Amino acid sequence: MSDAFQEREKGFERKFQLDQDQMFKVASRRDKLFGMWLAGKLGLSGPAAEQYAKDVLSSNFDAPGDDDMLAKVRIDLDAKKVVIADADLLSKLHDMRDEAARQIIGESKK
Repeated sequence: MSDAFQEREKGFERKFQLDQDQMFKVASRRDKLFGMWLAGKLGLSGPAAEQYAKDVLSSNFDAPGDDDMLAKVRIDLDAKKVVIADADLLSKLHDMRDEAARQIIGESKK
């Protein structure tokens, strides 16, 4: 009987790990998509846009939550005199999260 409980516990642990991996992939994809969108708003394209998206993504590892990334983005937008309201940034970030989840789920079905 204890073997069945151990197997069940291992199954829950594997599910938890897979869920955590999925959440990390979605968050990383969201940040990259958000960075690419912002790059376009800043007039960047090609390799410069890709690099900016990577910079946005890496800025979100500084502290828990999105405040560090949003602070970096706000500084960049202000420096280029690009006006985007904070509420619009948050809305776009949520849109990008939904898109990232769709992409990751679509890739996992292949």
